[in-house]
Amino acid sequence: MKKLCRGNVNYINSTVKFFYVVTLKGTWSDLRVPRLRYDKKLPKYLTKEEVKLLLESTTYLKHKAILSTIYSGGLRVSEAINLRTSDIMSAEMKIRIRNGKHNKERYTLLTQKNLELIRVYWKKLGYKNYSPEDYLFISRQTRKPLSSRCIQHAIDKALLKAGITKKAWPHTLRHSFANHLMNDGVDLITIQALMGHSNMETTSIYLHVRDYLSNVKHNNSFRYDG
Repeated sequence: MKKLCRGNVNYINSTVKFFYVVTLKGTWSDLRVPRLRYDKKLPKYLTKEEVKLLLESTTYLKHKAILSTIYSGGLRVSEAINLRTSDIMSAEMKIRIRNGKHNKERYTLLTQKNLELIRVYWKKLGYKNYSPEDYLFISRQTRKPLSSRCIQHAIDKALLKAGITKKAWPHTLRHSFANHLMNDGVDLITIQALMGHSNMETTSIYLHVRDYLSNVKHNNSFRYDG
């Protein structure tokens, strides 16, 4: 018998349900034919020291600027590559996200260190006579926004150079942002707003990460290795 992942099983479930209900006009019971539930996994993240080492190991200025922006603002990679120059609001020290999930607009943090890095990047690699609506991070070859694959390649290269063995993706930096805020005592409502979560339950997952790490540290403190 062919083994299928949960996603494929649920896709087949939805297809059969559509055919039965819409085409055949039948009734369908989700209790009798339930969808498979996904296991909820705690988000992967890097420590502050690992993030610092990752950024220091990113040698190309444009890549360092965009990775720093993703981390310091908690951006999704799609949000970062679609930033416009006018979205860096230095007077208010915030970043405007206008193409967030579900097309929601929000504002997030712009740190002084990240702002200075963006300014250095733009002075060296930016364009003269640019429009406020021009993309902030673009390919010099295509004049189009960077691809998510390009950002992933930059992270892979930096991880290797830094000697970090953890697997990481652009979204790992977003998780790291939220986790570090949580550990620094920032309240859930603020983190939810900065991350652009529609549901508080999504933000609350970082509480479980903190609780899990606290338990690990507590158990390790009483470990006897003699």
